[in-house]
Amino acid sequence: MAEPVTIAVDVMGGDKGPAVVLRGALKALQADPDLHLVLVGPAEEVEPFAAAHDRAVAQAATEVIEMGEHPAAAVRAKKDSSIVVGCRLVKEGAAQGFFSAGSTGACLAAATLVVGRVKGVKRPALGQVLPAYARPSLLIDVGANADCKPEYLVQFAQMGAVYMEAIMGVANPRVGLLNIGSEDTKGDEFAQKAHQLLKESVPQFAGNCEGGDLMAGDFDVVVCDGFTGNVCLKTIEGTAKTLFKYVKDALMGSAKSKLGALLVKGDLAALKAKLSPDTYGGTPLLGVKGAVIVGHGSSNETAIANGIAVAAATVRADVAGVIADTVGRAAKAAAAAAPAAAAPAADGEGEAAASDVA
Repeated sequence: MAEPVTIAVDVMGGDKGPAVVLRGALKALQADPDLHLVLVGPAEEVEPFAAAHDRAVAQAATEVIEMGEHPAAAVRAKKDSSIVVGCRLVKEGAAQGFFSAGSTGACLAAATLVVGRVKGVKRPALGQVLPAYARPSLLIDVGANADCKPEYLVQFAQMGAVYMEAIMGVANPRVGLLNIGSEDTKGDEFAQKAHQLLKESVPQFAGNCEGGDLMAGDFDVVVCDGFTGNVCLKTIEGTAKTLFKYVKDALMGSAKSKLGALLVKGDLAALKAKLSPDTYGGTPLLGVKGAVIVGHGSSNETAIANGIAVAAATVRADVAGVIADTVGRAAKAAAAAAPAAAAPAADGEGEAAASDVA
């Protein structure tokens, strides 16, 4: 029997409307008998569903943050939006995690400003699980922090390793730095400094990862700044979509190829599912208290259900607590190694990241 867990769900998140989110919520409830949901959205959307399902309750929210709004400004202005209310439920302990397929920037801003960061974490980071060939890998950061300092990447590596071990079951995850070459001396000043710090501070660090090797699966965690990571992630997603279009065109080009398509239809469907972001459900925002999972805007009901399941698993594995312990131990070790070093930045440093998301 799994540990009971309560996840707040943004019913207004996503491009396909509340009905799809609610169908995904139902699939999540059916798959996990110890899961409880708080459905956040307009009363007319959430109350009928909650009334029909024992392990769901409704939390009315009268506002919605739209995709085009400035994230931090919208979070501050729309206190009764579904995203802000969902994060407030986590802060107040009414839920242990939050899932939304709404505005990524607003989710980051609300999680940072409302839920709060884990003590010692300078910047929360978004980590995306990639369907690499050998085994899934985590790319972090993929958009939370467009501007980074090299020391941020050290914490990204620490948090990513915790997530891959706790959620993906990877023992002693190998960490790589996304760079333009495999040699230690490659890259600009930022990359070289990050490489040095990772080598000194992260025992699992295994060197640079070139862009062409990212999908090979040689590394379990690959770290980079959020600008680079976001461009990289969207390039991978766009390339996968284009390749499938080419394959479809080739298979539909003649009667002979159409016959062949029938023979491999099941295999192609399995391949498409493996490469689809829906399989992994959402992107974890690591470094905040509780569990915050951000789904893709185009999420279908399967992706919604998987995202809720990831949020529940993140809570049960106490990822935030393990990150706090890991970051705390690393800070003590660094202080012991360099007692004369300057004091670390104040804990409020990370709030600037609330508007960084692409």
